[in-house]
Amino acid sequence: MDWKIELIAIPVTDVDRAKDFYTKIGFNADHDHRVTENLRFVQLTPPGSGCSICIGEGITEAAPGSVRGMQIVVSSAEDAYKELVAAGVDATPVETLDWGKFTYFADPDGNRWAIQELPKYN
Repeated sequence: MDWKIELIAIPVTDVDRAKDFYTKIGFNADHDHRVTENLRFVQLTPPGSGCSICIGEGITEAAPGSVRGMQIVVSSAEDAYKELVAAGVDATPVETLDWGKFTYFADPDGNRWAIQELPKYN
């Protein structure tokens, strides 16, 4: 039996601001539905990913900005960094570590993301 992570809730204060941010950096806006007055569900997916994030109202009790360590793997950290900066995101310059190359950024609420280029082993 496969166990797949397919959706992760990201707590935000302003759903529209967060949706604009994530789509600006390339996430696809898959779904945006107000279920009830107190429940709005927005699903966003990074390009090529099998896992999406959800933001909205009534989605999670976690504090906005409390997410740390979300990680996306890309083929080129440098290209990802350039795309983030071009989109107006305050990303860190690429850092090379033994376990890959990284750039980091936060969404408008302070949820922190790492972008990793895996090391190339021979």
